[in-house]
Amino acid sequence: MLLEKCDNLDQCKIINFPKVTDFRGNLSFIEENRQVPFDIKRVYYLYDVPSGATRGGHAHKQLQQLVIALSGSFDVILDDGYHKRKVFLNRPHYGLYIPSKVWRELENFSSNSVALALVSEFYDESDYIREYDDFKKMVENGWR
Repeated sequence: MLLEKCDNLDQCKIINFPKVTDFRGNLSFIEENRQVPFDIKRVYYLYDVPSGATRGGHAHKQLQQLVIALSGSFDVILDDGYHKRKVFLNRPHYGLYIPSKVWRELENFSSNSVALALVSEFYDESDYIREYDDFKKMVENGWR
């Protein structure tokens, strides 16, 4: 199989949020369609993830998301069906933008970590691709 460059994985990027620092501590803020390149329709967070557990393990047909390590750290494994990339998140003032059609897995959660996700769509089970083999077949058939 010929490997080709995938625009979707290239679109995954770290977004830095404004950080206001003074003697009382730090404050960061996030505004939709400014730091976040989409309208935020849902927010969820992962916490108390057991040691060795993996979250995610799916791709989305339409949904875009921004993942932030509010506390602690974890790795995000990104996969476009041709290439994989690992991103380490450990700062609450930046987040990882993940476009649609990218497989993602979150792993190596530190103790007391909290992962915040800002997403572009309301929950819709039909938007999920939950089987990696199905994802690979869709990519091989030109899904973009």
